Amino acid sequence: MQDAALRLKALMEQLLGAPVPVRIRAWDGSEAGPPGTPVLVVRNRRALRRLLWKPGELGWARAWVAGDLTVDGDLYTALDAMAEMVWEHGEDGGGARQALRNPDVRAAVRGLVRMAGSPLPPAPPDEEVRRHSRLSHLHTKHSDRRAISHHYDVGNDFYETVLGPSMVYSCAYWESPDGTLEDAQRDKLSLVARKLDLRPGMRLLDVGCGWGSMAIHAAREHGVSVVGVTLSQEQAAYARKRVAEEGLTDRVEIRVQDYRDVIDGPYDAISSIGMAEHVGSERYLEYARNLYALLKPGGRLLNHQIGRRPWRNESNYQINGFIDAYVFPDGELAPIGETVTQLEGAGFEVRDVESIREHYALTLRRWVANLEADWPHAVRLTSPGRARVWRLYMAASALAFERNRIGVNQVLAVRTPGTGASGMPLRARTWN
Repeated sequence: MQDAALRLKALMEQLLGAPVPVRIRAWDGSEAGPPGTPVLVVRNRRALRRLLWKPGELGWARAWVAGDLTVDGDLYTALDAMAEMVWEHGEDGGGARQALRNPDVRAAVRGLVRMAGSPLPPAPPDEEVRRHSRLSHLHTKHSDRRAISHHYDVGNDFYETVLGPSMVYSCAYWESPDGTLEDAQRDKLSLVARKLDLRPGMRLLDVGCGWGSMAIHAAREHGVSVVGVTLSQEQAAYARKRVAEEGLTDRVEIRVQDYRDVIDGPYDAISSIGMAEHVGSERYLEYARNLYALLKPGGRLLNHQIGRRPWRNESNYQINGFIDAYVFPDGELAPIGETVTQLEGAGFEVRDVESIREHYALTLRRWVANLEADWPHAVRLTSPGRARVWRLYMAASALAFERNRIGVNQVLAVRTPGTGASGMPLRARTWN
């Protein structure tokens, strides 16, 4: 009798204490759950073992990356419906422990154990980061190089498929949701340049320069000399090739270098776009002080950074298990208030904070569309598991931005000299 889906539905509803929000299709072909909704496809019993051994984000992620779980239907609708079931556990992490005190919940877990078969935990997918020791090596130069390599040295051809010709891997700036990704990314680079007031003859340091898009834009459109630094060998090689093709080798230098090792200041301006998320809370003040020291008096910093909502008890904050294991190892998000406080603690005068949260949701949906439109090619360029990681990560992140679970902010700060002359216009917001 093919009834695995019905049994799974009943057991999951015991665990949740609420109806399962999506339809379930099990490995035996059976289906159960509300019709007309996306279908959660449980391809094998191994998916259950992954969830039992690692409840929460990491177990679901391992099952997804390994191909043990998939979704038939609209992925965004499915993730939105399943958000509370998978991700939203409360700040104290005690929801599961509380639930296991319920005899019905314990009975449901025993039922899932019987359905899962073998008691041995499946090996994690190959795409998962392996760590021997985390805390003792967090955000050293060596550990940061490894983390950046895991995320960015996936293959430039793969990123071209996802990002498109701009090769900008950060939030675009949209005039309209109907605009093109290329126009929106160009407008973002132009926005950063205007906030920094880039002019011919200035020196710009682009921290975490990626594939060179900001450096090229600044040199070509504003006549500045640029040093771009990245920890990714693949990014640097790609960026140098683009710089040469643009005929800008006399104005743009791309280095494989840690920002902590840059010593050739002062610079007139610094852009840090989508890089500070890698710094870590324990190192953030050091990051801010380094950039402050590299700026000339009156120089500007544009810090473009993803932020999270503050927790009532910040000591309970934990890095998302899926993101940490598969996407940004050791990456940390901070509330915007903490970012501003740290920049001020380093000596900066913060002059403007602009939230562009909705813009990132639009950007991520375009990246997902690019990936899905060329899925077989993307899989060939990397691996099926890696392609699944990026699809899940970007789709879930788009929803997180839309639902205000996370945001993204551009902070404009100045190394204001002792005279108080910031060099800022009386009405600074001329860039909108």
